[in-house]
This record gives sequence, C-alpha cells and structure tokens, in this order.
Amino acid sequence: MLQRLYIDNYRHLVNFELRLQELSLLLGRNGAGKTSVLDVVLAIRRLLNGTARVTDPDTFPTKTLTRWQNRELQVFEIEARLDAESFCYRLEVEHQRAGRQRRIGLERLTSNGGPLFSCALGSVQLYRDDHSAGPRYDVDWSESALARVAAGKDNRRLTRFRDFMTRVVVCSIHPASFRTESSNEHTLLEPDASNFADWYRHVLLEHPHLIADFNSAMTEVVDGFHALRLERVGQDTRALMVQFDEDGNAYELRFDEISDGQRALIALYGLVHLAKDQGPALFLDEPDNYVALPEIQPWLIKLADACGGSVAQAVICSHHPELIDYLGGSSGLVLSRETSGVVTARAFDSARLQGSSLKLSEEVARGWAG
Repeated sequence: MLQRLYIDNYRHLVNFELRLQELSLLLGRNGAGKTSVLDVVLAIRRLLNGTARVTDPDTFPTKTLTRWQNRELQVFEIEARLDAESFCYRLEVEHQRAGRQRRIGLERLTSNGGPLFSCALGSVQLYRDDHSAGPRYDVDWSESALARVAAGKDNRRLTRFRDFMTRVVVCSIHPASFRTESSNEHTLLEPDASNFADWYRHVLLEHPHLIADFNSAMTEVVDGFHALRLERVGQDTRALMVQFDEDGNAYELRFDEISDGQRALIALYGLVHLAKDQGPALFLDEPDNYVALPEIQPWLIKLADACGGSVAQAVICSHHPELIDYLGGSSGLVLSRETSGVVTARAFDSARLQGSSLKLSEEVARGWAG
C-alpha cells in the first residue's frame, strides 16, 4: 500500500505530505486539494506504465506550478510498503516557464534504504536486488526511465514496485460517458470509467472465476439483476448487455439502456470484486455520485472488508454525510487551505467530539469539525 505521498510546488500543494492507511477518506472544502492529490497519483502511474511523457499536455503542465512560487522544480515522492519491504520513489520535474518546457531531472527508487534505480540528468544507474551497482546508460529526459527497465532475475524488487504502481486505479465515475460497445480489452479503468465494457471483457477472459462473486453481489443491490453478457455485434466488437430476471420474467438491456445509478453501482462493485487478482490500490473521487442513499453503506462495507486483502488500499475523496459518518472517525484525513493558500493535511480529530449528540457529518456541516 501507499503509505506516504509528498508533493511540492504543484498547484496549492507546497511541501505537502499525506500519510495514508489501508482505507482513507479525504475530507475538505472545495479547492482544498483533494482532486490535485488524485491527479498527481494518476500522472505518476501513467509515467511508470509508459503511457505518458512529461511533455504531454496533461502530465505536470507548467500551469500546475504554484503561482506564488518562483521555483521551477516540482518534487514528488511516494513511499509504499509491499509485504515487509519499504520502497521510496522520488520524481523531480524541471520546468522552464518562459518556453513552457519540462523534463525529468531526477528519478530514483530505493528499497529498505538501499538503491534500486537512479536517473539524473538523463543518465541511468541501475542496481541489482542486492543493491550492488549494475549497468549505466543514457535515456530520453521526457519519459520515465524506470518504466523502460526490462524485467530480469536480478531486478525483481524494482519490477514489483513498478507493477504495483501501474495497477493503481484513479477514477471519478461518470456513467453518462460509459461506452456500451467494446472492441478491445483494457487492463485498467480510465479515469472516468468510460471503458468499463473493455475492462469487463478483459476480466471475463483472464479472470473468469471472479464473475460469480460479482454477480452474487449485484443481485443484492440491483433489483432483478442476473448477469452481464457480451454480445457479438461485429467481427471484434461486443456490446455489454445486462440480464434481468424479475419474478420469472427474463429480459436484457444494453448497458446504455439502464440508469446512470445502475451503471455506477456495477462499476463500484466491479472495482471490489473483479479486480481481486490484481490487488489494486483504489483512488476514488466522489464514488457516491449517482448512487442512492441506501446503496452507499453496503458498498462501503464490502470495500472496507476487501481493503488489505483483495484490494490493497482505498483512498476516497468525498463530502457525502454517509461516508463521513462511516469512515471519518477512524480513517478521515482533513485537507485545508491556510490563509497563505498552502494546503495542509491532518488526521481527523474525533476525540474532541465525543459526547456530542450530533452525527459527525453534522459537526462537519456546521464547521465544528473537519
């Protein structure tokens, strides 16, 4: 799981540190930086899986430099613990404001304090699993050199960290954008989950043993739900169909014919039940959107039970009272902007509210907590 995230000189996040648990709820007013945290995690994931360069328009663009800072260096660090091993990844992005240019100045990975990888000014130094020095070579400064290291028998630690990071899911579910037809398999959901049909197609082919538990869970939350089915509509194209059976009346609808709320629930339960073999870390922005009030807590219970097991970790950004009441006291992290504009993070102080007759969410709504 990701234990610590450090961000400096990115929007309002200056010398910002966030310590995470297996299940964390990020609280804070609009503009406090919750979405910025998720944006950083997503950008790093894309760099490490080789699908993005820092020269891409949406990967640490120069406009994300903190406006009141004169520095042109952004620094990011991720500390992760995988079983008994601690990893620390550091990324430094150098900017040139005038020309809106940027490059990776430093990229480094350590394990239990020993070096596994270093790239400074485009020059890579590889290390073996025993931390002894390996080969050196030069690389393109615009992309993650760590993403390009070939897996081998003497760099299993490096590969393990990278594989974990490339499985991180960062998602703000937007059911209206979901595509019904699938022409390819995708191993990860897009940030808006629009490729859910492609992702389900991948799971169905690679992990079919997970489907039964998913279907069973869905029958408990969507009236009449029976199963999902991929129907051939072209040589390589399949349409995602939802099968229902209500009082012996069986029928099916295309995925785009069911409600936004039903599509959202299918995606949310899919993240809990269909990603088990991947052991992902989930970063979810407002997962309660589109979901009815009685449907939120059953999903939260499923997610909490899965965390630390089939789901490595879950970090949720939300203002929803149900999530605040259920998770705030034990897992709440409050992000707030100081008068200087700098964002700080602190654990939710529920001890001082003991004895209050109000729910935690009502305390937050009145400005007495969070």
